[in-house]
Amino acid sequence: MQVKDHAAPTVAVWRWRWAALAALLTAEAMNLLDATVVQVAAPVIRADLGGADSVVQWVSAAYTLPFAALLITGGRLGDALGRRRVFVAGTAVFALASVACALAPSTGVLLAARAVQGTAAALVIPQTFGLIKAMFAGPELARALGSIGPVMGLAAVCGPVLGSVLTHADLCGSSWRAAFLVNVPLAAAVLAAAPLLREDRAAQRPRPDLPGTGLAVLGTALVVHPLIACGAAGLPARGAAELFSGALVLVVFALQQRRGARRGRSPLVEPSLFRGRGFPAALVLSALFFAVVNGLTSVVVLQLQLGLGSGVLAAGLSLLPWSCALAAASWAAGAHLVPRHGARVMFAGLAVLLAGLLGALAAYHAARPGGYPWPLLVALAVGGAGNGLFTVPFFTAALSRVRPHETGSAAGLLNAVQQFGGTLGIALLGSVFFRALSTGAPGAASLVGARHAFLLAAGLLVAATVAAAVLYADGRSRPVPSGAEADTVM
Repeated sequence: MQVKDHAAPTVAVWRWRWAALAALLTAEAMNLLDATVVQVAAPVIRADLGGADSVVQWVSAAYTLPFAALLITGGRLGDALGRRRVFVAGTAVFALASVACALAPSTGVLLAARAVQGTAAALVIPQTFGLIKAMFAGPELARALGSIGPVMGLAAVCGPVLGSVLTHADLCGSSWRAAFLVNVPLAAAVLAAAPLLREDRAAQRPRPDLPGTGLAVLGTALVVHPLIACGAAGLPARGAAELFSGALVLVVFALQQRRGARRGRSPLVEPSLFRGRGFPAALVLSALFFAVVNGLTSVVVLQLQLGLGSGVLAAGLSLLPWSCALAAASWAAGAHLVPRHGARVMFAGLAVLLAGLLGALAAYHAARPGGYPWPLLVALAVGGAGNGLFTVPFFTAALSRVRPHETGSAAGLLNAVQQFGGTLGIALLGSVFFRALSTGAPGAASLVGARHAFLLAAGLLVAATVAAAVLYADGRSRPVPSGAEADTVM
């Protein structure tokens, strides 16, 4: 059933619309769940399938790299082929790839299936906003978009707990494999509700930018691969050359995008976004911030499981204070703080997160080798609150000065950079941790590795604060473009 009439909907029409919205939100939550569920199960996967320490990082990176690199391309495919069609195809492939992950007999097969999962997620996630706009208008649209935040907060809370419980329960001997199978019923529910969605596509169908997509994928892979692969061995000359090559490819990508726009083509990235300082600062801020939060939660899990010898259940539950505080602070920021204080709430979030980082450093410094660092739970709650306080005002500030015709490209690029930053954080902080872990007994060495990783995270957060200041100053100096606020994605 397709619902097309926005005016005075009947009760039946109203129910169909919100049932369709539930399917879209489930798909969004499924993506976040997959990332957080696997995060706590990764050390168990490595212990079962074998491989180097870097396998723990690649289980996440193999998913987020193609997801980040192909997000904008996925959005363009929805514009051209139809957002519902691409959404359904991506959900089906995601479910099949999840089954392949659960049945993987080796690390190589698992990582390949994870890459397919990330590619499928890049087809699904960009379609949700357009499909919501196709079904709702006016106040209903605002309520529909406002439901995204609480659902994402709930997924963030449930992910680590669900992953640890499923892995610990070892249902029918499935161990970590159940963490992937949880996607199957969720995807089946989404596909069952897909006929409720209204097909939607762009008025002018953009041509796919295959060279740009290839350059983006190659560049990001070349940057992240040496950071993970080198691990405890440091960065040899070959790794440094690979890193430099990746940066060079990304520069070529930027030049190719500018050249394509001058020739009237449809580039992945709208070049006009980079005319001022605000949006470039937002991209730097997004990469740095999400590198910190993704990297440090990964290090917490690694220290507990590899250094302390805690089970997967204890590691997952240890992240619960972070997730609960994140959800509560996100709600407070969106409902009360940002409407009153605007983008200044970003700095409060950064300050609170830094306080949580310093508290975690103190907890790791005071902890005894082999002993559980109980004060860490309080520090994680503080850090999670800072994460929640930052996210809402950041996306509002980043997109409020974007012109209507730039909104799709800007939102897609911000999302892609967020994913890339998270992958980079897991690579950087994880490598710092593993380097220290290789130097001594696991108990003491893991505490040293955690402290080093959190110190690096604090440095990245200071740099993020500088980028936030540039973004805030640019927002105060320029007027909001006509129509931009209506198209802002939060």
